[in-house]
Amino acid sequence: MNAKTQRLDAEITDNDNRRQAKFLYWQGFRVVRVAEILDEKETTIHSWKKRDKWDESKPIERVEGVLESRLIKLILKEVKEGRDFKEIDLLGRQVERLARVRRYEQKGGHEGDLNPKVANRNAKPKKKQLRNNYTDEQAQMLRDAFNDELFDYQKVWYEAGLKHRIRNVLKSRQIGATYYFAREALLDAVETGRNQIFLSASKAQAHVFKQYIFNYAAEVADLELTGDPIVLPNNATLYFLGTNARTAQSYHGNLYFDEYFWTYKFQELRKVASGMAIHKKWRQTYFSTPSSLSHDAYPYWSGDLFNKGRSKQDKVDVDITHNTLKDGYLCADGQWRHIVTVEDAIAQGCNLFDLNQLRLEYSDPEYLNLLMCQFVDDNASIFGLMMLQRCMVDSWEEWEDFKPFAERPVGHQQVWVGYDPNGENENGDNAGCVVILPAASAGGKHRIIERHQWRGLDFESQAEQIRQITLRYNVAHVGIDTTGLGSAVYQLVRKFYPSVVQYQYSAELKVDLVMKAYNIISKGRLEFDAGSTDIAQSFMAIRKTTTPSGMKMTFNAGRNSTTGHADLAWATMHALDKDPLDSGTQTTNNSFVEIYQ
Repeated sequence: MNAKTQRLDAEITDNDNRRQAKFLYWQGFRVVRVAEILDEKETTIHSWKKRDKWDESKPIERVEGVLESRLIKLILKEVKEGRDFKEIDLLGRQVERLARVRRYEQKGGHEGDLNPKVANRNAKPKKKQLRNNYTDEQAQMLRDAFNDELFDYQKVWYEAGLKHRIRNVLKSRQIGATYYFAREALLDAVETGRNQIFLSASKAQAHVFKQYIFNYAAEVADLELTGDPIVLPNNATLYFLGTNARTAQSYHGNLYFDEYFWTYKFQELRKVASGMAIHKKWRQTYFSTPSSLSHDAYPYWSGDLFNKGRSKQDKVDVDITHNTLKDGYLCADGQWRHIVTVEDAIAQGCNLFDLNQLRLEYSDPEYLNLLMCQFVDDNASIFGLMMLQRCMVDSWEEWEDFKPFAERPVGHQQVWVGYDPNGENENGDNAGCVVILPAASAGGKHRIIERHQWRGLDFESQAEQIRQITLRYNVAHVGIDTTGLGSAVYQLVRKFYPSVVQYQYSAELKVDLVMKAYNIISKGRLEFDAGSTDIAQSFMAIRKTTTPSGMKMTFNAGRNSTTGHADLAWATMHALDKDPLDSGTQTTNNSFVEIYQ
């Protein structure tokens, strides 16, 4: 080896030691230990550290230095093995990554400098995210589940919807009509792209349709639908409307009108509603439990509205008897009508009821009205339907200070609570409970903001439900009927609400309660959501009667082990008893005096 080569080797060795010293120091070794490892003087290591500014180097610079040294060493290696090539490839990719980090650190750097995929993704035009999107497989899952879950009378509804433009269904309570029509409408929207319009007495009631649709799509097809209205990728739109539909004439689609026999000013609303489905491709579906013969929807059902104003030769006969309509029938006025009683439903596969138990729970008049589709002649009722309809409002539209889903729905405003217990034995009627937001000023309107019917709960559970109400609201009054089984609930409620008021029923007390409620309701001073038809039905059940001796007049709803539909009415009266009626309205209502006498 000549002198020149020896000098070059010495320089490389020196450089290697100097470089290795730096790498060892960056690994955490102290200067003394680095000197021992490289067999160098400690002063030499300190000199390299100071001149090369080892401590001032940034982390990325340290990594780059080590990476460069190792990569150069491998590249200069004359005889390379397979693992050397793999390491060279790996280190080369790391050099590229560090270069991207350097670009990111410079002024104007962005995420795309670190990740080329981000840059490429942003370079392409973005695809619009389809809302409520579904696959063909999910659509088929909806269809299959729909077909599998139908009772026989629901199959009749479906077939009628394929053939007839107007379906009009008079039905028993709780036979699954709203649930069925919600599923039918969703499936039609998915498969045909047609709009669907759900109309109810209140927006809160209309949103029952929406919740059924959300749950059905999620449970059957793992499809998460959102929006109000719901807009599908095929442009089908599902609208959920309350009484504000009077101004919604721009909507068009298949119409579903729920509980139309309980809607205020039905004739006015029907004109707007039918206009939404005026084209021949749209169908109209009206379905409801019966209310009163005095309701202005009754002529529409009976055919009298069709005949009104027509010449004698153009009038038609519409047979609305159960015998004619029990299987569905296309009537001469163009409406396909169907009556489905609870007994019809059971005979056609509905397994949701115990008929013997129902006969125990309801009196004959209530059984005929609620379950056998017979209309009430409310001339015998103290609280007629026309009077009660003035109390029925679209709460979501009109009650701006009521937030039903909030932790405290009315903030710290005071409320009154009324409770009516079960009947004379544990197999009696439901227990009813209402929460009333009293009027803000004298003579103002009280509002029923919550109502509950509890069946099968023991006394402790019912008392606990009342306690939960006291946690959500600032309760200023709790009234409980303690004549029978309510006394046990009363004793429990006293423990957390000592000022609870008890009502020991007598003929005189009933008169007082009904008189006060009649004064309030007849003057339009009570409001409840129009979808709460059970409140109206409860008040309509109250009739004038005499005491067992026949010596005194009083009021009841047949309250015994076979009835109890008026529980919400009596609970409301227990709450309204807190109202301080002034002397000018408490006893001078002539209409009530005439009824009472």
